[in-house]
Amino acid sequence: MHSTLAGLRAELPPMAKLATPVVVAELGWIAMGVVDIAMVGRLGPEAIGAVGIGSVLFFAVAVFGIGVLLGLDTLVSQAYGARRLEECHRWLFHGGGLSVLLAVPLTGVTALVIGTLDRWSLDPAVEQLAVPYLSIILWSILPLLLYTAFRRYLQAMGLVSPVMLALVSANLINIAANWLLVFGNLGAPRLGVDGAAWATCVSRVYLALFLLFAILRHDRHQRTGLWQAPRRLDLDRLRRLTVLGLPAAVQVTLEVGVFAVATALAGRLAPATLAAHQIVLSVAGVTFMVPLGVGAAGAVRVGHAVGRRDPSGASDAGWAALVLGTGFMVCSGLVFVLAPRPILRLFTAEPTVVSIGVPLLFVAALFQLFDGLQGVATGVLRGLGDTRTPMLWNLAGHWALGLPMGYLLCFEQGWGALGLWVGLCIGLVVVGTVLVFIWFRRTAEWSPDARERA
Repeated sequence: MHSTLAGLRAELPPMAKLATPVVVAELGWIAMGVVDIAMVGRLGPEAIGAVGIGSVLFFAVAVFGIGVLLGLDTLVSQAYGARRLEECHRWLFHGGGLSVLLAVPLTGVTALVIGTLDRWSLDPAVEQLAVPYLSIILWSILPLLLYTAFRRYLQAMGLVSPVMLALVSANLINIAANWLLVFGNLGAPRLGVDGAAWATCVSRVYLALFLLFAILRHDRHQRTGLWQAPRRLDLDRLRRLTVLGLPAAVQVTLEVGVFAVATALAGRLAPATLAAHQIVLSVAGVTFMVPLGVGAAGAVRVGHAVGRRDPSGASDAGWAALVLGTGFMVCSGLVFVLAPRPILRLFTAEPTVVSIGVPLLFVAALFQLFDGLQGVATGVLRGLGDTRTPMLWNLAGHWALGLPMGYLLCFEQGWGALGLWVGLCIGLVVVGTVLVFIWFRRTAEWSPDARERA
Protein backbone atom coordinates (compact mmCIF):
# COMPACT_ATOMS: atom_id res chain seq x y z
CA MET A 1 0.00 0.00 0.00
CA HIS A 2 1.57 3.27 -1.15
CA SER A 3 -0.42 5.43 1.25
CA THR A 4 1.28 6.24 4.56
CA LEU A 5 -0.46 5.09 7.71
CA ALA A 6 -0.44 8.67 8.99
CA GLY A 7 -2.10 9.87 5.79
CA LEU A 8 -4.64 7.06 5.97
CA ARG A 9 -5.50 7.85 9.59
CA ALA A 10 -5.89 11.53 8.71
CA GLU A 11 -8.17 10.69 5.76
CA LEU A 12 -10.48 8.24 7.53
CA PRO A 13 -12.47 10.85 9.57
CA PRO A 14 -13.31 13.18 6.62
CA MET A 15 -14.02 10.15 4.43
CA ALA A 16 -16.38 8.71 7.05
CA LYS A 17 -18.04 12.11 7.51
CA LEU A 18 -18.73 12.41 3.78
CA ALA A 19 -19.56 8.73 3.29
CA THR A 20 -22.07 8.39 6.15
CA PRO A 21 -24.90 10.48 4.65
CA VAL A 22 -24.12 9.06 1.20
CA VAL A 23 -24.43 5.52 2.58
CA VAL A 24 -27.69 6.46 4.33
CA ALA A 25 -28.91 7.81 0.99
CA GLU A 26 -27.90 4.59 -0.82
CA LEU A 27 -29.61 2.51 1.85
CA GLY A 28 -32.67 4.71 1.48
CA TRP A 29 -32.60 4.08 -2.25
CA ILE A 30 -32.46 0.30 -1.98
CA ALA A 31 -34.95 0.37 0.90
CA MET A 32 -37.61 1.58 -1.50
CA GLY A 33 -37.29 -1.64 -3.48
CA VAL A 34 -37.12 -3.75 -0.34
CA VAL A 35 -40.31 -2.12 0.95
CA ASP A 36 -42.07 -2.98 -2.31
CA ILE A 37 -40.97 -6.63 -2.00
CA ALA A 38 -41.99 -6.79 1.68
CA MET A 39 -45.38 -5.19 1.01
CA VAL A 40 -46.35 -7.46 -1.88
CA GLY A 41 -44.87 -10.45 -0.03
CA ARG A 42 -48.25 -10.82 1.70
CA LEU A 43 -49.80 -11.45 -1.70
CA GLY A 44 -47.73 -14.60 -2.32
CA PRO A 45 -44.55 -15.83 -4.05
CA GLU A 46 -45.86 -14.90 -7.50
CA ALA A 47 -46.19 -11.24 -6.45
CA ILE A 48 -42.65 -11.22 -5.02
CA GLY A 49 -41.31 -12.72 -8.24
CA ALA A 50 -43.22 -10.25 -10.43
CA VAL A 51 -42.02 -7.17 -8.56
CA GLY A 52 -38.50 -8.59 -8.45
CA ILE A 53 -38.33 -9.30 -12.18
CA GLY A 54 -40.03 -6.02 -13.07
CA SER A 55 -37.66 -3.97 -10.92
CA VAL A 56 -34.53 -5.74 -12.13
CA LEU A 57 -35.48 -5.45 -15.81
CA PHE A 58 -36.36 -1.77 -15.38
CA PHE A 59 -32.98 -1.03 -13.84
CA ALA A 60 -31.18 -3.10 -16.43
CA VAL A 61 -32.34 -0.42 -18.91
CA ALA A 62 -32.50 2.73 -16.75
CA VAL A 63 -29.09 2.12 -15.17
CA PHE A 64 -27.47 2.88 -18.52
CA GLY A 65 -28.69 6.49 -18.27
CA ILE A 66 -27.72 6.63 -14.59
CA GLY A 67 -24.26 5.40 -15.54
CA VAL A 68 -23.76 8.07 -18.21
CA LEU A 69 -24.53 10.71 -15.59
CA LEU A 70 -21.85 9.25 -13.27
CA GLY A 71 -19.41 11.24 -15.39
CA LEU A 72 -20.60 14.23 -13.35
CA ASP A 73 -18.75 12.76 -10.34
CA THR A 74 -15.42 13.32 -12.06
CA LEU A 75 -16.18 16.61 -13.81
CA VAL A 76 -17.91 18.39 -10.92
CA SER A 77 -15.62 17.10 -8.15
CA GLN A 78 -12.44 18.04 -10.02
CA ALA A 79 -13.87 21.48 -10.87
CA TYR A 80 -14.84 21.97 -7.24
CA GLY A 81 -11.40 20.87 -6.05
CA ALA A 82 -9.93 23.53 -8.35
CA ARG A 83 -12.40 26.11 -6.88
CA ARG A 84 -14.17 26.67 -10.23
CA LEU A 85 -17.80 26.98 -9.16
CA GLU A 86 -19.03 28.23 -12.52
CA GLU A 87 -17.78 24.99 -14.08
CA CYS A 88 -19.74 23.00 -11.48
CA HIS A 89 -22.91 24.90 -12.39
CA ARG A 90 -22.39 24.43 -16.11
CA TRP A 91 -22.02 20.70 -15.65
CA LEU A 92 -25.27 20.67 -13.64
CA PHE A 93 -27.16 22.24 -16.56
CA HIS A 94 -25.61 19.81 -19.01
CA GLY A 95 -26.43 16.88 -16.73
CA GLY A 96 -30.07 17.96 -16.64
CA GLY A 97 -30.17 18.39 -20.41
CA LEU A 98 -28.60 15.01 -21.00
CA SER A 99 -31.16 13.44 -18.63
CA VAL A 100 -33.99 14.65 -20.84
CA LEU A 101 -32.23 13.46 -23.99
CA LEU A 102 -31.61 10.00 -22.53
CA ALA A 103 -35.12 9.54 -21.12
CA VAL A 104 -36.83 9.19 -24.50
CA PRO A 105 -34.84 6.25 -25.94
CA LEU A 106 -34.62 4.49 -22.56
CA THR A 107 -38.40 4.67 -22.13
CA GLY A 108 -38.75 3.20 -25.62
CA VAL A 109 -36.31 0.38 -24.87
CA THR A 110 -38.20 -0.47 -21.68
CA ALA A 111 -41.44 -0.66 -23.66
CA LEU A 112 -39.75 -3.05 -26.10
CA VAL A 113 -38.59 -5.25 -23.21
CA ILE A 114 -42.18 -5.43 -21.94
CA GLY A 115 -43.27 -6.63 -25.37
CA THR A 116 -40.84 -9.55 -25.24
CA LEU A 117 -41.67 -10.91 -21.77
CA ASP A 118 -43.96 -13.58 -23.21
CA ARG A 119 -40.86 -15.16 -24.81
CA TRP A 120 -38.83 -15.38 -21.58
CA SER A 121 -40.40 -18.67 -20.41
CA LEU A 122 -41.47 -17.08 -17.13
CA ASP A 123 -43.97 -18.73 -14.84
CA PRO A 124 -47.40 -17.68 -16.25
CA ALA A 125 -48.65 -16.30 -12.93
CA VAL A 126 -45.47 -14.24 -12.51
CA GLU A 127 -45.61 -12.92 -16.08
CA GLN A 128 -49.24 -11.88 -15.68
CA LEU A 129 -48.31 -9.61 -12.76
CA ALA A 130 -44.92 -8.43 -14.06
CA VAL A 131 -46.16 -6.94 -17.36
CA PRO A 132 -48.49 -4.27 -15.87
CA TYR A 133 -45.98 -3.54 -13.07
CA LEU A 134 -43.21 -2.79 -15.56
CA SER A 135 -45.62 -0.87 -17.81
CA ILE A 136 -46.29 1.55 -14.95
CA ILE A 137 -42.79 2.14 -13.59
CA LEU A 138 -41.34 2.85 -17.04
CA TRP A 139 -42.87 6.35 -16.70
CA SER A 140 -40.51 7.07 -13.80
CA ILE A 141 -37.39 7.09 -16.01
CA LEU A 142 -37.25 10.88 -16.55
CA PRO A 143 -37.62 11.89 -12.87
CA LEU A 144 -35.13 9.16 -11.96
CA LEU A 145 -32.50 10.53 -14.37
CA LEU A 146 -33.08 14.14 -13.22
CA TYR A 147 -32.72 13.03 -9.62
CA THR A 148 -29.44 11.32 -10.56
CA ALA A 149 -28.03 14.46 -12.21
CA PHE A 150 -29.01 16.65 -9.25
CA ARG A 151 -27.58 14.14 -6.80
CA ARG A 152 -24.20 13.79 -8.55
CA TYR A 153 -23.85 17.60 -8.62
CA LEU A 154 -24.62 17.99 -4.92
CA GLN A 155 -22.43 15.05 -3.81
CA ALA A 156 -19.48 16.17 -5.91
CA MET A 157 -19.50 19.49 -4.04
CA GLY A 158 -19.74 17.75 -0.66
CA LEU A 159 -23.42 18.65 -0.15
CA VAL A 160 -24.67 15.23 0.88
CA SER A 161 -27.20 16.01 3.63
CA PRO A 162 -29.98 17.03 1.18
CA VAL A 163 -29.54 13.73 -0.66
CA MET A 164 -29.86 11.79 2.58
CA LEU A 165 -32.94 13.74 3.67
CA ALA A 166 -34.54 13.29 0.26
CA LEU A 167 -34.25 9.51 0.37
CA VAL A 168 -35.30 9.14 4.00
CA SER A 169 -38.45 11.20 3.40
CA ALA A 170 -39.10 9.49 0.04
CA ASN A 171 -39.13 6.15 1.84
CA LEU A 172 -41.85 7.39 4.17
CA ILE A 173 -43.87 8.46 1.13
CA ASN A 174 -43.24 5.10 -0.54
CA ILE A 175 -44.33 3.16 2.54
CA ALA A 176 -47.52 5.22 2.87
CA ALA A 177 -48.32 4.93 -0.84
CA ASN A 178 -47.75 1.15 -0.78
CA TRP A 179 -49.96 0.78 2.29
CA LEU A 180 -52.72 2.73 0.58
CA LEU A 181 -52.53 1.35 -2.96
CA VAL A 182 -51.40 -2.26 -2.51
CA PHE A 183 -54.04 -3.11 0.10
CA GLY A 184 -56.69 -0.43 -0.56
CA ASN A 185 -56.56 1.18 2.88
CA LEU A 186 -58.50 4.36 3.79
CA GLY A 187 -60.77 3.98 0.78
CA ALA A 188 -57.94 3.91 -1.79
CA PRO A 189 -58.26 1.43 -4.69
CA ARG A 190 -56.84 -2.02 -3.94
CA LEU A 191 -54.31 -2.35 -6.77
CA GLY A 192 -52.04 -5.13 -5.49
CA VAL A 193 -48.74 -5.32 -7.39
CA ASP A 194 -49.76 -2.35 -9.58
CA GLY A 195 -50.11 -0.26 -6.42
CA ALA A 196 -46.44 -0.87 -5.61
CA ALA A 197 -45.54 0.41 -9.09
CA TRP A 198 -47.52 3.63 -8.67
CA ALA A 199 -45.97 4.17 -5.23
CA THR A 200 -42.52 3.90 -6.84
CA CYS A 201 -43.44 6.48 -9.52
CA VAL A 202 -44.70 8.97 -6.96
CA SER A 203 -41.57 8.55 -4.84
CA ARG A 204 -39.21 9.17 -7.78
CA VAL A 205 -40.99 12.36 -8.83
CA TYR A 206 -40.71 13.54 -5.23
CA LEU A 207 -36.97 12.79 -5.16
CA ALA A 208 -36.27 14.90 -8.25
CA LEU A 209 -38.32 17.84 -6.95
CA PHE A 210 -36.73 17.67 -3.49
CA LEU A 211 -33.16 17.87 -4.83
CA LEU A 212 -34.08 20.62 -7.31
CA PHE A 213 -35.41 22.66 -4.40
CA ALA A 214 -32.24 21.89 -2.38
CA ILE A 215 -30.04 23.19 -5.23
CA LEU A 216 -32.05 26.40 -5.57
CA ARG A 217 -32.09 26.93 -1.81
CA HIS A 218 -28.32 26.45 -1.52
CA ASP A 219 -27.69 28.93 -4.31
CA ARG A 220 -29.99 31.53 -2.76
CA HIS A 221 -28.39 31.26 0.68
CA GLN A 222 -24.74 30.90 -0.37
CA ARG A 223 -24.89 33.12 -3.49
CA THR A 224 -22.93 30.62 -5.57
CA GLY A 225 -23.80 32.34 -8.87
CA LEU A 226 -25.86 29.45 -10.27
CA TRP A 227 -27.91 31.65 -12.58
CA GLN A 228 -24.90 33.72 -13.67
CA ALA A 229 -23.32 30.60 -15.21
CA PRO A 230 -24.01 30.02 -18.94
CA ARG A 231 -27.05 27.77 -19.27
CA ARG A 232 -26.99 27.09 -23.00
CA LEU A 233 -26.17 23.47 -23.77
CA ASP A 234 -22.87 23.09 -25.58
CA LEU A 235 -22.43 20.08 -27.86
CA ASP A 236 -18.76 19.72 -26.97
CA ARG A 237 -19.60 19.57 -23.26
CA LEU A 238 -22.40 17.08 -23.84
CA ARG A 239 -19.97 14.98 -25.85
CA ARG A 240 -17.33 15.19 -23.12
CA LEU A 241 -19.81 14.16 -20.43
CA THR A 242 -21.09 11.32 -22.60
CA VAL A 243 -17.61 10.06 -23.51
CA LEU A 244 -16.59 10.04 -19.83
CA GLY A 245 -19.86 8.56 -18.62
CA LEU A 246 -20.36 5.98 -21.37
CA PRO A 247 -17.85 3.42 -20.00
CA ALA A 248 -19.39 3.87 -16.54
CA ALA A 249 -22.81 3.36 -18.11
CA VAL A 250 -21.69 0.18 -19.82
CA GLN A 251 -20.03 -1.02 -16.60
CA VAL A 252 -23.10 -0.54 -14.38
CA THR A 253 -25.37 -1.90 -17.12
CA LEU A 254 -23.20 -5.00 -17.36
CA GLU A 255 -23.21 -5.41 -13.57
CA VAL A 256 -26.95 -4.85 -13.13
CA GLY A 257 -27.63 -6.74 -16.35
CA VAL A 258 -25.94 -9.90 -15.14
CA PHE A 259 -28.22 -9.97 -12.09
CA ALA A 260 -31.20 -9.18 -14.35
CA VAL A 261 -30.37 -12.16 -16.56
CA ALA A 262 -29.83 -14.34 -13.49
CA THR A 263 -33.27 -13.27 -12.21
CA ALA A 264 -34.84 -13.99 -15.60
CA LEU A 265 -33.21 -17.45 -15.56
CA ALA A 266 -34.50 -17.99 -12.01
CA GLY A 267 -37.95 -17.08 -13.40
CA ARG A 268 -37.87 -20.40 -15.27
CA LEU A 269 -37.76 -22.20 -11.95
CA ALA A 270 -40.63 -22.68 -9.50
CA PRO A 271 -42.24 -19.52 -8.02
CA ALA A 272 -40.91 -20.40 -4.56
CA THR A 273 -37.36 -20.61 -5.93
CA LEU A 274 -37.73 -17.30 -7.74
CA ALA A 275 -39.09 -15.70 -4.55
CA ALA A 276 -36.11 -16.99 -2.52
CA HIS A 277 -33.70 -15.72 -5.20
CA GLN A 278 -35.33 -12.29 -5.18
CA ILE A 279 -35.33 -12.00 -1.39
CA VAL A 280 -31.63 -12.89 -1.10
CA LEU A 281 -30.85 -10.54 -3.99
CA SER A 282 -32.67 -7.76 -2.12
CA VAL A 283 -30.75 -8.48 1.10
CA ALA A 284 -27.42 -8.54 -0.74
CA GLY A 285 -28.44 -5.33 -2.46
CA VAL A 286 -28.99 -3.66 0.91
CA THR A 287 -25.51 -4.50 2.16
CA PHE A 288 -23.93 -3.50 -1.16
CA MET A 289 -25.32 0.02 -0.73
CA VAL A 290 -22.69 0.63 1.95
CA PRO A 291 -19.59 0.07 -0.25
CA LEU A 292 -21.45 1.73 -3.12
CA GLY A 293 -21.96 4.83 -0.99
CA VAL A 294 -18.39 4.70 0.30
CA GLY A 295 -17.20 4.36 -3.31
CA ALA A 296 -19.23 7.43 -4.30
CA ALA A 297 -17.68 9.38 -1.41
CA GLY A 298 -14.27 8.05 -2.45
CA ALA A 299 -14.85 9.29 -6.01
CA VAL A 300 -15.55 12.76 -4.64
CA ARG A 301 -12.55 12.83 -2.27
CA VAL A 302 -10.21 11.47 -4.95
CA GLY A 303 -11.62 13.94 -7.50
CA HIS A 304 -11.10 16.87 -5.12
CA ALA A 305 -7.47 15.79 -4.58
CA VAL A 306 -6.90 15.47 -8.32
CA GLY A 307 -8.40 18.93 -8.85
CA ARG A 308 -5.98 20.49 -6.37
CA ARG A 309 -3.08 18.42 -7.82
CA ASP A 310 -2.49 16.36 -4.67
CA PRO A 311 -1.57 12.75 -5.63
CA SER A 312 -0.84 11.71 -2.03
CA GLY A 313 -4.27 12.97 -0.98
CA ALA A 314 -5.89 11.03 -3.81
CA SER A 315 -4.07 7.85 -2.74
CA ASP A 316 -5.03 8.29 0.92
CA ALA A 317 -8.67 8.91 -0.04
CA GLY A 318 -8.86 5.77 -2.18
CA TRP A 319 -7.34 3.46 0.43
CA ALA A 320 -9.47 4.94 3.21
CA ALA A 321 -12.59 4.23 1.15
CA LEU A 322 -11.48 0.64 0.52
CA VAL A 323 -10.83 0.05 4.23
CA LEU A 324 -14.25 1.40 5.25
CA GLY A 325 -16.24 -0.36 2.55
CA THR A 326 -14.70 -3.80 2.78
CA GLY A 327 -14.60 -3.76 6.58
CA PHE A 328 -18.37 -3.40 6.62
CA MET A 329 -18.89 -6.17 4.06
CA VAL A 330 -16.88 -8.65 6.11
CA CYS A 331 -19.17 -7.96 9.06
CA SER A 332 -22.32 -8.31 6.92
CA GLY A 333 -21.08 -11.67 5.60
CA LEU A 334 -20.78 -12.95 9.16
CA VAL A 335 -24.36 -11.86 9.88
CA PHE A 336 -25.59 -13.75 6.81
CA VAL A 337 -23.91 -16.94 8.06
CA LEU A 338 -25.04 -16.60 11.68
CA ALA A 339 -28.68 -15.59 11.15
CA PRO A 340 -29.97 -16.68 7.71
CA ARG A 341 -33.49 -17.76 8.72
CA PRO A 342 -34.37 -14.65 10.76
CA ILE A 343 -33.25 -12.51 7.81
CA LEU A 344 -35.40 -14.44 5.34
CA ARG A 345 -38.43 -14.41 7.65
CA LEU A 346 -38.42 -10.61 7.52
CA PHE A 347 -39.80 -11.03 3.98
CA THR A 348 -41.87 -14.23 4.01
CA ALA A 349 -43.31 -16.87 6.31
CA GLU A 350 -43.41 -19.48 3.53
CA PRO A 351 -41.26 -22.38 4.85
CA THR A 352 -40.36 -23.56 1.34
CA VAL A 353 -39.07 -20.13 0.35
CA VAL A 354 -37.04 -19.87 3.56
CA SER A 355 -35.48 -23.32 3.09
CA ILE A 356 -34.44 -22.52 -0.47
CA GLY A 357 -33.09 -19.13 0.56
CA VAL A 358 -30.73 -20.32 3.32
CA PRO A 359 -28.00 -21.80 1.04
CA LEU A 360 -28.34 -18.81 -1.30
CA LEU A 361 -27.66 -16.50 1.63
CA PHE A 362 -24.55 -18.56 2.51
CA VAL A 363 -23.19 -17.99 -1.02
CA ALA A 364 -24.00 -14.29 -0.72
CA ALA A 365 -21.99 -14.25 2.52
CA LEU A 366 -18.97 -15.63 0.67
CA PHE A 367 -18.89 -12.89 -1.97
CA GLN A 368 -19.54 -9.95 0.39
CA LEU A 369 -15.84 -9.05 0.66
CA PHE A 370 -15.28 -9.07 -3.10
CA ASP A 371 -18.55 -7.26 -3.83
CA GLY A 372 -17.35 -4.52 -1.49
CA LEU A 373 -13.91 -4.39 -3.10
CA GLN A 374 -15.26 -3.99 -6.63
CA GLY A 375 -17.88 -1.44 -5.56
CA VAL A 376 -15.39 0.85 -3.80
CA ALA A 377 -12.58 0.36 -6.33
CA THR A 378 -14.94 1.32 -9.16
CA GLY A 379 -15.76 4.55 -7.33
CA VAL A 380 -12.20 5.62 -6.54
CA LEU A 381 -11.07 4.86 -10.10
CA ARG A 382 -13.94 7.03 -11.34
CA GLY A 383 -12.56 9.85 -9.19
CA LEU A 384 -9.41 9.62 -11.31
CA GLY A 385 -11.48 9.79 -14.48
CA ASP A 386 -10.98 6.08 -15.26
CA THR A 387 -14.36 4.60 -16.11
CA ARG A 388 -13.07 2.25 -18.82
CA THR A 389 -11.13 -0.24 -16.68
CA PRO A 390 -14.10 -1.26 -14.45
CA MET A 391 -16.21 -1.63 -17.59
CA LEU A 392 -13.80 -4.06 -19.22
CA TRP A 393 -13.34 -6.19 -16.12
CA ASN A 394 -17.08 -6.32 -15.42
CA LEU A 395 -17.52 -7.63 -18.95
CA ALA A 396 -14.83 -10.27 -18.45
CA GLY A 397 -15.64 -11.33 -14.89
CA HIS A 398 -19.44 -11.34 -14.97
CA TRP A 399 -20.38 -12.08 -18.56
CA ALA A 400 -17.48 -14.19 -19.83
CA LEU A 401 -17.05 -16.19 -16.62
CA GLY A 402 -19.66 -15.77 -13.88
CA LEU A 403 -22.93 -15.96 -15.83
CA PRO A 404 -21.94 -18.89 -18.11
CA MET A 405 -20.70 -20.79 -15.06
CA GLY A 406 -23.97 -20.03 -13.23
CA TYR A 407 -26.06 -21.23 -16.18
CA LEU A 408 -24.03 -24.42 -16.44
CA LEU A 409 -24.37 -25.21 -12.74
CA CYS A 410 -28.06 -24.25 -12.60
CA PHE A 411 -29.44 -26.07 -15.61
CA GLU A 412 -26.82 -28.52 -16.85
CA GLN A 413 -25.65 -29.75 -13.43
CA GLY A 414 -29.07 -29.44 -11.78
CA TRP A 415 -28.02 -27.17 -8.93
CA GLY A 416 -30.97 -24.83 -9.47
CA ALA A 417 -30.79 -21.28 -8.11
CA LEU A 418 -27.77 -22.22 -6.01
CA GLY A 419 -25.78 -22.77 -9.21
CA LEU A 420 -26.69 -19.27 -10.45
CA TRP A 421 -25.43 -17.78 -7.20
CA VAL A 422 -22.17 -19.74 -7.26
CA GLY A 423 -21.54 -18.41 -10.78
CA LEU A 424 -22.25 -14.84 -9.67
CA CYS A 425 -19.86 -15.35 -6.75
CA ILE A 426 -17.04 -16.46 -9.05
CA GLY A 427 -17.49 -13.36 -11.22
CA LEU A 428 -17.41 -11.01 -8.23
CA VAL A 429 -14.24 -12.61 -6.85
CA VAL A 430 -12.44 -12.00 -10.15
CA VAL A 431 -13.66 -8.41 -10.65
CA GLY A 432 -13.03 -7.32 -7.05
CA THR A 433 -9.53 -8.77 -6.92
CA VAL A 434 -8.43 -7.30 -10.25
CA LEU A 435 -9.79 -3.78 -9.64
CA VAL A 436 -8.05 -3.49 -6.27
CA PHE A 437 -4.81 -4.64 -7.87
CA ILE A 438 -5.21 -1.96 -10.54
CA TRP A 439 -5.74 0.69 -7.84
CA PHE A 440 -2.61 -0.60 -6.10
CA ARG A 441 -0.64 -0.16 -9.32
CA ARG A 442 -1.95 3.37 -9.75
CA THR A 443 -0.88 4.37 -6.24
CA ALA A 444 2.53 2.77 -6.87
CA GLU A 445 2.98 5.13 -9.82
CA TRP A 446 2.37 8.10 -7.49
CA SER A 447 4.81 7.00 -4.76
CA PRO A 448 7.87 9.22 -4.10
CA ASP A 449 10.22 6.45 -5.24
CA ALA A 450 8.38 6.05 -8.51
CA ARG A 451 8.43 9.80 -9.16
CA GLU A 452 12.18 9.92 -8.44
CA ARG A 453 12.84 7.06 -10.87
CA ALA A 454 10.79 8.89 -13.48
